[in-house]
Amino acid sequence: MTHIILRLPEVKARTGLSRSTIYLRIAEGDFPRSVSLGGRAVGWLESDIDQWLADKIESSRVGDPCPRV
Repeated sequence: MTHIILRLPEVKARTGLSRSTIYLRIAEGDFPRSVSLGGRAVGWLESDIDQWLADKIESSRVGDPCPRV
C-alpha cells in the first residue's frame, strides 16, 4: 500500500480550514494527527484527510429531510 503525505497547504486547500483551526481541532481530538517527517516538517496521510472529510459530509447529512443527489 502506498501512503501519500499531504503538506499543510494541500490540507488547507482540501478542507477549507485555516492553519490555526486545523491545529485547534487536532488539540480537541477532532482532526487527524500529523505525521512527523523529521526536523520541523509534518504532513498528514491523504487517507486520513479523505476519511475525515467523508465523516464530516456524512454527519452533516444525517437526519437531513432533503436528500441531495
